[in-house]
Parts: sequence; structure tokens; C-alpha cells
Amino acid sequence: MRDWARAFVRANPTDTLALLKDISAGVAGWISYQSREDEGTQSPIQTLDRGWGSCRDFAVLFVEAVRSLGFGARIVSGYLYQPDHNIMGSVDPGATHAWAEVFVPGAGWITCDPTNRSVAAPT
Repeated sequence: MRDWARAFVRANPTDTLALLKDISAGVAGWISYQSREDEGTQSPIQTLDRGWGSCRDFAVLFVEAVRSLGFGARIVSGYLYQPDHNIMGSVDPGATHAWAEVFVPGAGWITCDPTNRSVAAPT
């Protein structure tokens, strides 16, 4: 996992926000979204090997990748309100969804949704 994540580091030192965006986009670039009704998550290695996963598998892969680089990270689940249905992981206007948050010292928790290749402002 660490080797896969380190491939996104472009320089030392690196721009943290750019790195998080690159890893988020990298997860979505490597993995095809596929909703699943099965309980639980795939391991990050299973997700990489299979090349597909649900939003929660994307989140687990992303969190393990950034943790392997020394970041604190957590998985968040909730509802994705998307009345237009144009966001991955949204089959209903209020579909359940999983994403990640990464703690960056001095900035706080940064929301990252690798399913949709998005990184939000610190909260």
C-alpha cells in the first residue's frame, strides 16, 4: 500500500493539498465504481487487484493510502444529497455514501471524496 501511495508524491517536500487531490483522483482513476449490497468493505489490496469497488471501498483504499504516508485519516458515512443524480454513489436523491477526512496539522480535517475525485476545504 505504501509503495502505491508514494507514487503520488511528486517532490520532497510536497504540497499536501495537491498530494491529497492526486491520491483522490488516483483512486478514482484506478478503480471503477460499482455499487454493492454486500455488508462490509473490501481490503485496499482486494480493491486494487479487482479494479472495482463501492464508495466505502474507495474510502478505505484512500484512508489506508494516506495513513501509510503518515497522515491521520478517518472514514465518514452519511447521506449524499444529489437530486440530479450526477454524482457517483448516488442512486437516490438521499443515498448513503462514504468518504474520508484527513487531518492536516494547522489546517484541520480536510474532506476527501475519492469516489467523486473531490477534496474540500478544511473544516
